Amino acid sequence: MRQIEALLHYSDIKNWALETIDTEVSAVSRMRELIDENLFEVVKTILEGDGRVVITGIGKSAAIANKIVATLNSTGTPSIFMHAADAVHGDLGIIQTNDVVICLSKSGNTPEIKVLVPLLRSSGNCLVAMVGDKSSFLGQHADYILDVSVDKEACPHNLAPTTSTTMQLVMGDVLAICLLNARGFTSSDFARFHPGGSLGKRLYLRLNDMVDRSNPPKVDVNERVPKVIMEITAKRLGATAVMENGKLVGVITDGDIRRMLEKSNDISSLKASDIMGKDPVTMESDAMARDAAKLLTEKKISQMIVVEDGTYIGMCHIHEFHKEGIL
Repeated sequence: MRQIEALLHYSDIKNWALETIDTEVSAVSRMRELIDENLFEVVKTILEGDGRVVITGIGKSAAIANKIVATLNSTGTPSIFMHAADAVHGDLGIIQTNDVVICLSKSGNTPEIKVLVPLLRSSGNCLVAMVGDKSSFLGQHADYILDVSVDKEACPHNLAPTTSTTMQLVMGDVLAICLLNARGFTSSDFARFHPGGSLGKRLYLRLNDMVDRSNPPKVDVNERVPKVIMEITAKRLGATAVMENGKLVGVITDGDIRRMLEKSNDISSLKASDIMGKDPVTMESDAMARDAAKLLTEKKISQMIVVEDGTYIGMCHIHEFHKEGIL
């Protein structure tokens, strides 16, 4: 280990990193030249069919295939992964009549591919080759080819799949986004597939889903300040609404209490109306949580007062927005 440390230099690491990036960026840039009518036909075939997309591969291509499956599923195209090696041991049963099969392979000539391709052809399914060699066994027997050929790998020995898997990854994204746009897939659709994640929550979560209506902090406009402090402390939201005849007329925050204490030693005679802010920031309960979070940030405040048809129903603290992953 000491011998390696003695030979290791920052400049070497940086140069290797930049060479890797340059090699892969160059390959992806050249990808513009590889996009042709095959992509159109693949998108059209998937859209016109009523089956799924089955993606298969082996080795590093299998890892990329799994990622592409995940991306397609999350953007509205039902997909499933089938390992090329397992396919000939029973997993071919995954494939249904109307499925489109996409096979990922750099060489297109591996033993597993040569065994699998004839079986796929005999089933009558549309076979798409995402391959680095169009003249390979896979390329010659596919209905359509998504060309992901590379001049060289980022690996200095031109062995470890690096640039080639990056090309597969990008082509998978290309296919997913083309399908997404062609389907008219919206942000609301995206939210349906991501209900538990922060991305989905930004798209569907409303203040009504966050606010606690059961016991909102509130005091009467004529309430004495000591009782106001007790209400803020008890409800643990750092603020309380101020009400007059059932209507919201103001808000008192922890900051208002601190500023009051700096100015006066005798607070027993002060009322809520003496220290409240008279123009509280409010939002309707059906407002999107992301919009409320944005307003909190812009106004530099910590509580959002929630109303329903203008009537105060509760309060959301900024910590709740962080907890939901919206901020």
